[in-house]
Amino acid sequence: MKKVFYYMSFLFAFTQMQAQKDFQGMAVYESKTQAPKFEGMRGNRDITPEMQKSMEERMKKMLEKTFILNFDKSASIYKEEEKLESPGQQGGFRVMVSSMMGGGGTFYKDVKTKSYTVDKEFMGKEFLVVDSLPKLNWKLEQETKQIGGYNCYKATAVKEPSKTDFRNFRPKKIDDKTDEAKKTSGETKTNFSDNFELPKEVVVTAWYTPEIPVNQGPENYWGLPGLILEINDGSTTILCSKVVLNAKDKVDIKPSKKGKVVTQKDYDETVVKKMEEFRDMNGGRARSAAPVMMGR
Repeated sequence: MKKVFYYMSFLFAFTQMQAQKDFQGMAVYESKTQAPKFEGMRGNRDITPEMQKSMEERMKKMLEKTFILNFDKSASIYKEEEKLESPGQQGGFRVMVSSMMGGGGTFYKDVKTKSYTVDKEFMGKEFLVVDSLPKLNWKLEQETKQIGGYNCYKATAVKEPSKTDFRNFRPKKIDDKTDEAKKTSGETKTNFSDNFELPKEVVVTAWYTPEIPVNQGPENYWGLPGLILEINDGSTTILCSKVVLNAKDKVDIKPSKKGKVVTQKDYDETVVKKMEEFRDMNGGRARSAAPVMMGR
């Protein structure tokens, strides 16, 4: 009888270990960023209300994306859902702009090694960014809410915004006195990108569920005792719309290997330098395009 008991105990333990080893899940996220309002911006007086509305609508569409997160106990891959391109869309330009608005490439996170790998395409060149996962000092709150039937808990953190993600930029408050001073001094040319500024820090609010006990989330967010189902940083909200656990078809969760290997700092410096060169080379003609491409 004892032998049978030990055998059953061993079989149960083995089954549990195997189940944990084979565990895999998939989460669908809808990402929306508040599009900037062009009304009243300096250097924007020649734009008609119709043009302004059209620009805002196009920006709104570009800032609405769907992502898929495939994850297991220790790693995940996060990628924008592939869609058919509209006729006339420029593939290379679309990829570059997408990468500066939270999309583009495959974002691989390994929470065991605390590292990430993401492939990016910029100015016709492919980069493979390999670096350590950002460490956020999460503050766990008592507030709860339900997302898709899962009980979620609130957590907050403060982070430094990235210079190469357009979603981080905020419209500047126009200083009428400064504007008037420029007119008086004869300085009438204004760079359109002067209408935007990068905040020193961003407050992030996350909602995670311990019911899915994995240390994962969208983009480069991680570090909470449960899957992150919602993230908000003031201008961008990423909300999970669907979760599938242990589907029959498994996904190969591995990092990309294409592109020149660089650190995040090296990549950011390359992007900022190239965009400054692009702006200076094109002068006034590129002033309205630069902020659209300049990156969070």
